[in-house]
Amino acid sequence: MTQLNKDILPEAYNEFLSDVATAVQQHRVQAIQSVQTISNQLYWNIGELIIKKQLEFGWGKSVILLLSRDLPQLIGEGVSWSPRNLQFMKQLVAEYSNVNQVGSYLENTNVKQPVSHLEYVKKLVLNTPWRHNILILQKVKEPKARVFYLEQTIKNKYSSSVLLHQIKANAYEHFTTKPSQHNFAKALPKHFQEQARESIKSVYSLDFLDINKPVAERDLENTMVENVKRLMLELGYGFCFIGNQYRLSLGDKDYYIDLLFYHRILKCLVAVELKVVEFEPEFVGKLDFYLQLMDEQLKQLDDQPSIGILLVPDKNHLEVEYTLRNANKPIGVAEYILSKQLPKELIGKLPTSEQFQSILITETKPKNKK
Repeated sequence: MTQLNKDILPEAYNEFLSDVATAVQQHRVQAIQSVQTISNQLYWNIGELIIKKQLEFGWGKSVILLLSRDLPQLIGEGVSWSPRNLQFMKQLVAEYSNVNQVGSYLENTNVKQPVSHLEYVKKLVLNTPWRHNILILQKVKEPKARVFYLEQTIKNKYSSSVLLHQIKANAYEHFTTKPSQHNFAKALPKHFQEQARESIKSVYSLDFLDINKPVAERDLENTMVENVKRLMLELGYGFCFIGNQYRLSLGDKDYYIDLLFYHRILKCLVAVELKVVEFEPEFVGKLDFYLQLMDEQLKQLDDQPSIGILLVPDKNHLEVEYTLRNANKPIGVAEYILSKQLPKELIGKLPTSEQFQSILITETKPKNKK
């Protein structure tokens, strides 16, 4: 580094240099986001034009094929003007313009909600990467679910692979049918409650662990650690892994947290406790105790209160509600799914794999000629 003048303090200059570099990086991100928004606005406008002209002149699908052929010759390649991509532009406008009013699923969203539903959805579309928009159109048919995934993509900065995982894990269905259970309103400062609520799910899909049989807690924990990158993607944006079986001490006794994280957005430690049996009230008491130790021994002065997440394969909603009333520390209780299983109402009503195999063998056997 160039030698500093005597009147320039090294510490002050280094801080100044860091501030300038941060400003440059922030503007680069803003520039990328601006290009994305402008591109999506263009695709929306093209979709509107296609619909308008097809209605005006009674044109069919052939006009999209002609447009795909002639546009590159007129304005160059640049963007994919394939019939498929042009069809997506039309579909985007047509489907989002013809749905009933649906509200925002985010109480604290960065996208301000206008009066018009169409204006709001359009803002979401413009702020969502094009590849993600196509993925939502292809994989999600329910209008309210589409709004949910658009909002979550913007809020959590999902990559396309994470978004696909969330859709396959039925994140919207879990959000609407199984509300998250926690005591954040009682245990957290008011300004911190909303952020914490948005960071805890009601159900976590752990299908990527490829476990479809009973497993010991330590085996489940070890498998999660082996797949920690994918686990963090499922937990959500902002989780940073610290360690497993993290030791806490009180007097001459040691205690161990199954999984310990730090959340960059919430600015707090997050303890995750795993159970392979149905929820029991004593699980909350143990986690509450761990959180007290964490706040005394690990929490930094500028950290928010530590949060606990208790993961169980099944829980009774009322039992959880009553148990959380007596917990002093902020705790969320969530279910996890290890593998997609046949719904209870269908068990016994469909052939087993062995029966299917028997049927196939019977069907493929050559029939005796008379």
